[in-house]
Amino acid sequence: MASPTDAPAVPVPVVPLASYLSQDPEVRRLDGPVDLRLGVTQEVLREPRRPVWFTGTGATTLVGNLWSSRERVARHLGVSASELPDLLLSALERPTPPLVSEGAPAFRLQPGPVDLTRLPVPVFFPRDAGPYLTAAIFSARWKGKQNLSFHRLWVQGPRGGPVRLVPRHLERMVRLARAEGKDLPVAIVLGAPLEFTLAAAVATDYAVDEMEIASALWQRRAGRPLPVVELPSGCQVPRDSEIVLEGRVTQKDAAEGPFLDVLGTYDPVRQQPVVEIDRVYTTERPVLPVVVAGTGEHYVLMGLPREPLLLRAVRAAVPGVRAVRLTEGGAAWLHAVVAIEKRREGDGKNAALAALAGHPSLKRVVVVDPDIDIFNDEEVEWALATRFQADRGLVMVPGATGSSLDPSAGKDAVTTKWALDATLPLGVDRAPFTREPYLRSPPDRRVGSGPEPGKAP
Repeated sequence: MASPTDAPAVPVPVVPLASYLSQDPEVRRLDGPVDLRLGVTQEVLREPRRPVWFTGTGATTLVGNLWSSRERVARHLGVSASELPDLLLSALERPTPPLVSEGAPAFRLQPGPVDLTRLPVPVFFPRDAGPYLTAAIFSARWKGKQNLSFHRLWVQGPRGGPVRLVPRHLERMVRLARAEGKDLPVAIVLGAPLEFTLAAAVATDYAVDEMEIASALWQRRAGRPLPVVELPSGCQVPRDSEIVLEGRVTQKDAAEGPFLDVLGTYDPVRQQPVVEIDRVYTTERPVLPVVVAGTGEHYVLMGLPREPLLLRAVRAAVPGVRAVRLTEGGAAWLHAVVAIEKRREGDGKNAALAALAGHPSLKRVVVVDPDIDIFNDEEVEWALATRFQADRGLVMVPGATGSSLDPSAGKDAVTTKWALDATLPLGVDRAPFTREPYLRSPPDRRVGSGPEPGKAP
């Protein structure tokens, strides 16, 4: 059986995001005005699995919930939801250089002084410090190394504001540039092909260029490498970007936050680097994507790109891995479920420990047999209720470094991780542990694998 990653490429016409949204039957369109303070959040939460296009915000419109579920992402990429981790892993393992395009990009340099306050940037939650760009993908280049990554940007004034950086690759580039007394050139992409969006959220080694992961995904679907353009700063961005902000991460710091994060709790105020924007580029009808913290879209864009690394780590320890998932209940970050076909006793525990190592922020992992649908929370809990015994299946790892997002973790994010092996012993009579198929929950009650209304665009 052919892998989804080996499917023949089907040429895909590139259309502006506004045209795409106009053709998508699932999109809910709001033509009237919207209050940029909390109003966008209220509408996004009204139907959290359905895209909402705010067309009444002026020359630049907004879209939220664009990639609000695995199913939307999978349909767009031409695979099933369960095949997404394998597809992303294939692109990570077979990167493809992008194509520096000689053709004109979709966007144009906007004349006049830079003024980001003219963009319809929302305030999402009551205690947020101010208006934030939440779907900002930073493209940075330093000493020949290119990096793509998501970061929130507080629009404090016309030229920009502080950006939230965690100790990863962009933060490292900023430190290296500051050590030489220099600003770091960056291009901030707001609205780009899905392949670029997913690649920017993948956690990789510093030496890996996420643009090549995006290009590999694009080539599979479109039959050619991802077309990019190089800006005057040397930063590369997709040719078909909606909005591009070209500027610098300066050597100045400022207070950033509070801001609601993926767990639905507020990040504290920190000193963070200040970004200054020098040039703004937009399409003729630009659409500004927004991601509301703690929603399905946030989970998809934050958790889904981590699953291929989880899959690779568990496969290295246990050959019979069927599927992996970061669960919405754990904010697609702290909890995971892994399905394996046991070949030896101990495979369940090895799979669990490999998962904890493969995604260091992971706090809890449940390992189940392949007959359990890991995208169905009810089935996973049923497996724990009927197949798990703590005295033989519980593993605790105290004193481990976890996620800084976890408010229950101690100093330096030190936490106790735990694993639950709910796989059946080899050779056991499975009849007493098999659930009557008529009682399995219907698709509309599933969290990650049920169909949605409407057709694929």
